Amino acid sequence: MSPTQWDFPVELCCRPMAFVTLTGLDVTYNAIHRAIWDAFCANRRADRVPISFKVLPGDHEYPKCRTKRTSYEWYIPKGILKTGWMNKHLNLVPALVVVFYELDWDEAQWKEKQSECATRVEIVRQSLQGRNTKVAVVLIQKKTPLPPGEDLIASERAAALCNACDLSGKSLFVLPHTDHLVGYIIRLENAFYEHAQTYYYTEIRRIKSHKEFLNKTTHQLLFVRHQFKIAFFSELKQDTQNALKNYRTAYNLVHELRAHETNMLEIKTMAGFINYKICRLCFQHNTPLDAIAQFRKHIDLCKKKIGSAELSFEHAAWMSKQFQAFGDLFDEAIKLGLTAIQTQNPGFYYQQAAYYAQERKHLAALLCNHSPSVTYPSPDPLETPNGALDFYGQRAWRQGILSFDLSDPEKEKAGILALQLKERDVNHSEINISLLSSAVAQFKKYKCPRMKSHLMVQMGEEYYFAKDYTKALKLLDYVMCDYRSERWWTLLTSILTTALKCAYLMAQLKDYITYSLELLGRASTLKDDQKSRIEKNLINVLMNESPEAEPDCDASMVKAAQRLWADRVSLAGNNVFTIEVQDFITSVDLILGSETGRCVILNWRGGGGDAASAQEAVQASRSFKRRPKLPETEVHWDSITIQASTMIISRVPKLCVQLRHEPPALTNEIYCLMITIQSQEDTVIKDVKLTAGLKPGQDANLTQKTLVTLEGAEMCDDSSPALLTDIPVGNLQPGEKLDMPLYIRCGTVGTRVFLVYVSYLIDTSVEGKEIVCRCHRDETVTIETVYPFDVAVKFVSIKFEHLDRVYADKPFLLMTDILSASPWGLTILSSQLQLSSSVTPVDELESHVENVVLQTGESASECFCLQCPPIANPQNAVATGSYNISWKRSSAGENVPIVNTVVTLPHVMVESIPLHIKADLPSFGRVRESLPVKYHLQNKTGLVQDIEIAVEPSDAFMFSGLKQIRLQILPGTEQEMLYNFYPLMAGYQQLPSLNINLLRFPNYTSHMLKRFLPTHIFVKPQGRHVDEDSIEAA
Repeated sequence: MSPTQWDFPVELCCRPMAFVTLTGLDVTYNAIHRAIWDAFCANRRADRVPISFKVLPGDHEYPKCRTKRTSYEWYIPKGILKTGWMNKHLNLVPALVVVFYELDWDEAQWKEKQSECATRVEIVRQSLQGRNTKVAVVLIQKKTPLPPGEDLIASERAAALCNACDLSGKSLFVLPHTDHLVGYIIRLENAFYEHAQTYYYTEIRRIKSHKEFLNKTTHQLLFVRHQFKIAFFSELKQDTQNALKNYRTAYNLVHELRAHETNMLEIKTMAGFINYKICRLCFQHNTPLDAIAQFRKHIDLCKKKIGSAELSFEHAAWMSKQFQAFGDLFDEAIKLGLTAIQTQNPGFYYQQAAYYAQERKHLAALLCNHSPSVTYPSPDPLETPNGALDFYGQRAWRQGILSFDLSDPEKEKAGILALQLKERDVNHSEINISLLSSAVAQFKKYKCPRMKSHLMVQMGEEYYFAKDYTKALKLLDYVMCDYRSERWWTLLTSILTTALKCAYLMAQLKDYITYSLELLGRASTLKDDQKSRIEKNLINVLMNESPEAEPDCDASMVKAAQRLWADRVSLAGNNVFTIEVQDFITSVDLILGSETGRCVILNWRGGGGDAASAQEAVQASRSFKRRPKLPETEVHWDSITIQASTMIISRVPKLCVQLRHEPPALTNEIYCLMITIQSQEDTVIKDVKLTAGLKPGQDANLTQKTLVTLEGAEMCDDSSPALLTDIPVGNLQPGEKLDMPLYIRCGTVGTRVFLVYVSYLIDTSVEGKEIVCRCHRDETVTIETVYPFDVAVKFVSIKFEHLDRVYADKPFLLMTDILSASPWGLTILSSQLQLSSSVTPVDELESHVENVVLQTGESASECFCLQCPPIANPQNAVATGSYNISWKRSSAGENVPIVNTVVTLPHVMVESIPLHIKADLPSFGRVRESLPVKYHLQNKTGLVQDIEIAVEPSDAFMFSGLKQIRLQILPGTEQEMLYNFYPLMAGYQQLPSLNINLLRFPNYTSHMLKRFLPTHIFVKPQGRHVDEDSIEAA
């Protein structure tokens, strides 16, 4: 049994889709057939129906259908679910077979072609004998068919073909090979999908009809099997609610089965499959809490069903796979939009999977520890005649045997031995590392640093057991800093012990010395005898000798390590190592060892820089030889008082550093941080140096997106660094004040910590001696960077209706809205629309927001009238261009540069419509006065357009003109239609509407075309005629 047996089968994990086979297509040598196949399978969008297509020859042999059982009275099932059943219905047995045949209605040899088509259909039916698979015929035609009812020959021949092929009218389709092939294919797909759903509905009803023949005494397995099949067919039918309901029923039935050591694995296997389906559907229905509740229930029910004690490592492997699979489902749901939280994320499930993988490793080491004399049993009890099991979860040596009594104990013993020997060859560390790596990635994503560090330690230990000491040391070294800073001394000691073993086995001198020193320190929790052993080894290394092996190391690796250490001893070269210990005020070197052996320099390095360099320290050690030798009888240690520790501090600076600014900073603006330095010393301070900018140690992305300069706002460009170091300022007299503006540009939002560090030299007297002392003062400031404004962009029609796509050569409006998010006033100096080659302006592009001042929450809007020419591939969205905004703070001085923000405009789908229509009419009408309206219809295709037009009356108007007409428009020409509308009521009235039907393009509905026409007009009332005589009399 291979170690991958615990992986779920591919057919269980994939999304079940209706299986449809296409016959009669020569996709290799026929270009038309290839284009049809590509339209079915290439670049399928998410909104197309879920169907799995496959091209097969017309005489393909489908799996034979077994004779239908009429009674279950004497039938005893041999297992729950056959291993090939899901794959059979996903990839082998189609719900629908479609026969493609090239045949036009005006074919001269109609009878012969009709007979050949009927023969092909009959061959398909023979190969599907006994199955309920649907059969359909698609006629590939060169011409576009006329509207239904107009071609009498087509109607007659279609009826004759249906009779010859024994098909219903709903199973015969016509596919014209024209420019609109994809549109016809999508309509065909929808029809195929309906046929497939009918097939799966029939299969569900067939399985349900078996229930009345079953009894719960001998057919318990069949209840589970049938319920699973109903649920699976419901998934194929895309009825996920009913699928979930039936999977839940099947899951409950599985746990009602009588469990024994002989069938425990089969029960757990099927429970795991069904649980996976339930959790997947719960996530799909956006009910994650239901998925989590189901999984917890599943684990509670199964965690104690261990089975054979000699194969208990299998139970640990099965449990590990359950947690890993749920973690994968959880992670997949998050990628599709589900929101996880810190306390409930996939990392916990991967961690638990790793725990059971580790448990599997321990159990395998305990149970599979056979002596080398034990050989693999022959014949192989795990072999099967066809290379695979008949039923999921059964043992290869007793397939189909449901008895709880073991009929052949020797064969059972051989099978268990074979499984144990197979398990011994499994790379458990590799499995565990993979799971721990997945968990670490999740805890890093959800900001759980302690969980991440804990699992990284486990990964390091697994790499150690896998003998990959380089990776082990790298991981362990990474987490040591965290445990040191949080003072977890016991954990740190354990990690250091493993790291020391890795350093020994790789003969890494510097690492070995570093970890030895730390384990000898006060923080180490090792016992004295252990520390004594490490100390002796350290002295041996310093004396250029090989250390003794670390305890509990692999014997073969120790031998290899001893050879490496021997090479290290024999190699001549630099034996001086510098170890960085800790950051303090200045730099101090402590030298261990001697030149004749190895010399280790412990270096405490800080900010002062006054102490001797490492090389100088070595030279100082050599100068000790020049001292006169003491007599051999005199011990000079007796006269020395040992002071174990001391503290070195720098002189307190008398310098005032003040920082002034106006937070927050805005993205990409030149932000001014005013630095004021004032000397409070009594004498002149010399060699004043300034270090200013982003404080080191922050996120690398912040460093790349932060620029600082002292040379004026105009000089802050991409060549500027994030931190200016040791900028000379000169000397300062007592009380002298110096103002220095630091200009900062932050390219991204977020919180940044800026450092201002000032150092200087001063002459001072200590114990009567004149010395030059270096002092320093540092200040930090936290600056938040925020977006200055948000830009919203939308496409609307000229009637201000929202557009999800635009139409070629039809004007539309691009509306932009700049919403200020800054707490300070912003001045929008100008804006500019830069269009791509796919978009052209209708009017001249001018900025309407020049010199507009926006306060917090205020917005400025612009509107541009654009249009798009026709494009070659309407399936792809086209780039619109960019929107450039020039702005600055209203409070900023004239010397502060203008900030240019470029907003990339969204892509838009451009659709070509076959008919352009527009209306010419006055801006208003008057009651009972004629209102002339002229409609312009322009054919934008290369075909003659057949158009039906009907005018739908309105209660507010009478009209004269053609109420209903059918006309033809030649390619590229325009047709005008004149109507006289007669308003009857005043106010904003609805116009009579034009219903347009394009016979060649049925996809373009009248509703779509009418959006380009005005729907209402304002009608004024009639004016009153004033009597002139009455005016004169007045």
